[in-house]
Amino acid sequence: MLLPVILSGGAGTRLWPLSRESYPKQLLPLTSNKTMLQETVLRLSGISDLRQPMVVCNESHRFMVAEQLRQLDIAADSIILEPCGRNTAPAVAIAAMQAQAGGDDPLLLILPADHLIRDVERFCRVAETGAGLAEKGS
Repeated sequence: MLLPVILSGGAGTRLWPLSRESYPKQLLPLTSNKTMLQETVLRLSGISDLRQPMVVCNESHRFMVAEQLRQLDIAADSIILEPCGRNTAPAVAIAAMQAQAGGDDPLLLILPADHLIRDVERFCRVAETGAGLAEKGS
């Protein structure tokens, strides 16, 4: 089973004044009426054999992330809070450690929350193909 890990720890510095530290771009509706985080979560509905998503976010964004998931009626596997941003590698490492904490060793699908993917069907096919290859040791 595939565990999606959504990285939502951006600092909100690149799209100022629209985004800011307290309201980064992944929590804004930039490409539709849904936020980029919500678009990332919704994109997962086309992938089979998937666990509930794990989200890694800044501690200061925890309530916004939880509310945006609640609006979609999505219960996160877990929400991991970063006390301060340390970039992608540490966020993925802590997500992997959390994923293994219960004795499981799931495949992780790492997803930045601020990407625009227009061909969602193709994205889902590629993710499923990659998961199948990884399960066989590739």
